[in-house]
Amino acid sequence: MLIDGLSLVLLAAGLLFFLAGTVGLLRFPDVHSRLHALTKADNLGLGFIALAMALQSESAWQALKLMLVWLLALLAAATAAQLVARSALVSPQAVREEEP
Repeated sequence: MLIDGLSLVLLAAGLLFFLAGTVGLLRFPDVHSRLHALTKADNLGLGFIALAMALQSESAWQALKLMLVWLLALLAAATAAQLVARSALVSPQAVREEEP
């Protein structure tokens, strides 16, 4: 029962971080601040959700695989954010938003 409650709290925290990342994506003015919101909030949200799922897993091997998936997602998000940020610095016209 305690593990179920802790898992529920971790899932709720993960969802809140995903929501914060989405709000940051929609509200922040430039590419770099949007990337910061997405990479930080979404990676932390995914970590909370993976930890909640690891607590509910049937074996340590399943929990280890979940943590490996989270680690690979961290690396992929950091790499993608670096490439997008560098692209925005090199060619600002390519990532400029259209004026309404």
